[in-house]
Formats: sequence, structure tokens, C-alpha cells
Amino acid sequence: MFNYLRKRFTSHIRERSRRRARLVSKDGRCNIEFGNVGQSRFVFLIDIWTTILDLRWRYKMTIFISAFLGSWFLFGLLWYVVAYIHQDLPEFNPSINHTPCVDNINGLTSAFLFSLETQVTIGYGFRCVTEQCATAIFLLIFQSILGVIINSFMCGAILAKISRSKNRAKTITFSKNAVISKRGGKLCLLIRVANLRKSLLIGSHIYGKLLKTTITPEGETIILDQVNIEFIVDAGNENLFFISPLTIYHIIDKNSPFFHMAAETILQQDFELVVFLDGTVEATSATCQVRTSYIPEEVLWGYRFAPIVSKTKEGKYRVDFQNFSKTVAVETPHCAFCLYNEKAAKAKERKGYDNPGFVLAEAAETSDTKM
Repeated sequence: MFNYLRKRFTSHIRERSRRRARLVSKDGRCNIEFGNVGQSRFVFLIDIWTTILDLRWRYKMTIFISAFLGSWFLFGLLWYVVAYIHQDLPEFNPSINHTPCVDNINGLTSAFLFSLETQVTIGYGFRCVTEQCATAIFLLIFQSILGVIINSFMCGAILAKISRSKNRAKTITFSKNAVISKRGGKLCLLIRVANLRKSLLIGSHIYGKLLKTTITPEGETIILDQVNIEFIVDAGNENLFFISPLTIYHIIDKNSPFFHMAAETILQQDFELVVFLDGTVEATSATCQVRTSYIPEEVLWGYRFAPIVSKTKEGKYRVDFQNFSKTVAVETPHCAFCLYNEKAAKAKERKGYDNPGFVLAEAAETSDTKM
């Protein structure tokens, strides 16, 4: 009993450690960390637009609010300095004939309010710039131009964040597991993918990468060696008509990295199959990429996907997503090598062979009979 529990615990720990070691999560996020980067992190400020777009919403809104409040307060200080230098404040006891640079600025609070009104163009009419000071006119022009730039940048960043194709990728889903079974007389690895929206992805293209650890003949160990995996659909893997769920498949032939795997050994393999779907969003014309991955525990040998498309009495096509990841056990060869050997043996049985050394000799007929 103790040995049994120990084996179960060991297998559970091994499975969890293997699941943590995946490069791409099921929802497409990359599990990678950069360490000891030689360049300073300030290089991200060079591409400030991409940096702002990649920030999370809480950081983006913090920068958004700080940018406006900071500019209002900074220019409020400048307006206060102008009023202080020109002695427009009540503490200087200006005369009745004194014309201030800005009317009705009595302190730092009123200067901040005037800065806010100027930058957001509220224009209450209570505080206004006079023609008395050229400095005030220049500061008004400068703040108006800078306010337009800040508004354009921050509002554009929020709009771009909302309309990013990354959100469209969340409406593309892959099956939980990949399956291996016969399709068209060939052993194939099959994956199901569905578009949850009625709008199409234009120019869709599906491909895959097999990530594994390999050792070169020179003894070099490559941790994330990438091998191309070609996926095809019955209608072709280019320009998919992606209105209903599709089943993509990879033919396991002699050129496939799955050719030397078997049903008994696939769980002992160390690989990660990453599947990509590239396309253009029909509504925004923005490119979109959807990713997912499968580890050996998520590849089911000897199964196929259950059908999910049916036709109603009204003539409509219905997709039942309850069976989207459901699999059905089918009779499948336990390895691709065995399937091809079986085909070769059957072909030899149906094939005839001629003996080139065989000569048909005809006996000459005689009419005479000797007694």
C-alpha cells in the first residue's frame, strides 16, 4: 500500500513539474523570463508607444491620470509664478488701475483651476488672460499645444489598447486535447479549432512547432529546438473558410517527428506542440495570432473527435460546442511504422510476380504411332 501511494505521489509530482515546464500556456501566453539583460531597461522608453500598449490596464490608467494631473499642476505653478512676478496677487495690494496678466488669480488654488480650464478648454469666463503680459500669452499658447498632444497620445493609446487584435484572439478556441487516429487511410494527429464569432478571419493560416530537447552530433544540447509541423485541412491550410469548427490534421509519415513514437511510449516523450493560427480580423483589418500548446499527456492515441455539426429542421446548421473537445475511442495502430508495414504486406499479397527464367515448351504433335 505504501509503495502504491509513493508511486502515485511520484507520478503526480512528475506530471505537475512537466506541466509547469511548458513554454506556451493553453491560452497562448508565453512562459519565458529574461535575465541578465545587458541593455538598460530605459531602452523601452525609446519605443514608448509599444511600451504603453503592452502595459496592464491598472498601470495604463495610472499613467493616464498622472499625465493630466501632473500637467495641470505644473502649469498651475507656472501661472502662479507669472502672477507672483507681475504682482497680481492680493498680498501685494495692487492698485485699482492695475491690470493683471490673468484676471481673478488669487493664489495657488485659483492658478490650478485656471490651468485646468485652459488645458481642457472649459472656458468659464471668470478667469482669463489679458493683453498686459506677453509671457502669459506665450504660456497660454504653449499649454494649449501641449494639452492637445497629451490628449491625442493618451486617448489614442487607450483606443489602441481596446481595439487590439489580442482581444479578438480570445474568441478563437482550440480543443483541450489532440488525438491520433487514422484519417484517409493514414495515421494523423488531429486538432479541432473553432471561431466563436460569425465574423471571419481573412487569410487564415495554420501551422505548428514541435519544441523538444535535442543533442547535436557535436554534443551540443539545444533546449528549445524547433521542428516545423505541417497542418492541413481538407480544403487546404490557406485562406480557410472559418465559419464553422475545423479539424486540422498532421500526417504522421516518415518525415514526421511523431513517426518513431508509439502509443506505449508517447507519455515518456519530452516535447511541446505549439499550434499557431494567423489571420486578419475582418472588422478592423488588423493581424491576429492565436496560440496554444499540447504536451504528451494531452495527446490521446487511438481517439477521434465526436461530430458537433448537425442540420436542423429549419435548414440551419447547428454547432453543439458541448461536444467540442469530446473524444471517441477508435481502433488505431499503436505506431505509424506498424501501419506502413501492414500496408506494404497487404500490397505484396495482392501483387503477382513473374519468373523471368520460366520458358514454356510446346511438344510437337506426331501422327504416326509405332507399335
